[in-house]
Parts: sequence; C-alpha cells; structure tokens
Amino acid sequence: MEMSGIRAGYGGVRVLDDVGITVGEGEFVVLLGSNGAGKSTTLKVLSGLIKPSAGSVSFAGKDITRVPGFRRTGLGIGHVPEARRIFPDHTVLENLQLGSFSLRRNRARTQKLMDEVLELFPVLAQRRDQAGGTLSGGEAQMLAVARALMSEPKLLVLDEPSLGLAPLKAAELFSYIKRLHSERGISVLLVEQLALIALRLADRAYVLERGRIGLSGTAKEVEADPMVKTLYLGGESAA
Repeated sequence: MEMSGIRAGYGGVRVLDDVGITVGEGEFVVLLGSNGAGKSTTLKVLSGLIKPSAGSVSFAGKDITRVPGFRRTGLGIGHVPEARRIFPDHTVLENLQLGSFSLRRNRARTQKLMDEVLELFPVLAQRRDQAGGTLSGGEAQMLAVARALMSEPKLLVLDEPSLGLAPLKAAELFSYIKRLHSERGISVLLVEQLALIALRLADRAYVLERGRIGLSGTAKEVEADPMVKTLYLGGESAA
C-alpha cells in the first residue's frame, strides 16, 4: 500500500498536508502522533471513508484513490476503527457473518473463515451466541478485529485498538495481532497510543506532526529518536 502527497480535511479545514506512507507486503508499520495530529484521518483516507483533496492511494499496484470505501474491503483492506464499532444487538456469530459480506456468495469459504477466526480467538467461540453489547471491552475489541478478518484482508488497519482496555487485556490483544502478522503474513498498519509496545511489534514507523510526516524509519530508529523518547515514551525507552 502506498499513500502519496495526501491532503485531506473536514469542512474546508486541512488536517493532512502532503502525507506519504507505505506498507510493504507482510510488513508491520506503526503510525504515531499526538491527539489531533491526523492519525485517524489518515486511516480514513486509506479506507476510502474520506476523499483526499490531493494525492493518491495505491494498493497491490493499483490506484484506488477513487474507489469507494465499501469496495476497498473486497480488495483486501480491513479497517478496525476506533471505539470498537460492533453491532451490540447481534450475536458474536452474526457480527462475524456481517464481516464476510464480500464473500456472501461463497458459503463454504465463509464457514471455513468462521472456523479459523473462532480457533484464533477461543474466547469468541465460547461467546458465539452472546450479544455483542454484553461482551467485555477486550472481548468486544477482539470481535472487531475478528470481524475484519472475515473479509480476508491483505492489509489490516487498526485505529487505537488498546483504547480503554486494561493493561492485561491490551497485551492479550496485541499478542493476537502479532500472531496474525507473523503466522498469516497479513500486513498491518497500526495507530496506537501505547507507543513503546507498538514500536516493539513493528518493522517500521512514522510520526505524524500537525498533519505532516515529521519522522520515519525503522521501528528501532524511531524508538531511539530523542523527540520520540520525550513525547511518546515518557523520556526514555525500556531496555
């Protein structure tokens, strides 16, 4: 995936200015930035939820800048937005089925994916007939990720998945995300407030500052940057 020269905003207010990000096949990339820097807007442009006023988005070698969001899911982009947006009145299984909309004509493939996802997230298998709104915060976030997997994404886009989770639940969720990347070869673009954990998971990182990319490099290079240590790692990174 490549975003190049992206400008975007809301109601005439520019949020992103000349943003460029790439995620290679099988790569894990993290996007850091303070509140209001434009991280969520960047992900929305990638997923087709916001149209950029300038720049381009390409995926698997094809320009998808004008492709609407609902079609990008079918191309292989799975977006897990902030705030665990699941269907609270639907069961876990029904939520997963809704995630497989792009495969609705292939029941055998849908069932196979369902079995694989429930094997990956055993707690969801235990809650399969339970309404989404009755799940704990960690379980609901796992369901949001699992639902995105039902579209067979090549690229998984995650917006603050640990938000509101207890530390142990956040660690559990990140272990699942890392497994998806390492065992299944799914590319990942992660926006995350827990910067050190995110950097330790990632291959490369970008830092977004006031709508522009202020720093990029390998995850180790970005972690070692003095500005990153001060602003995002509490002054120093753990050994």
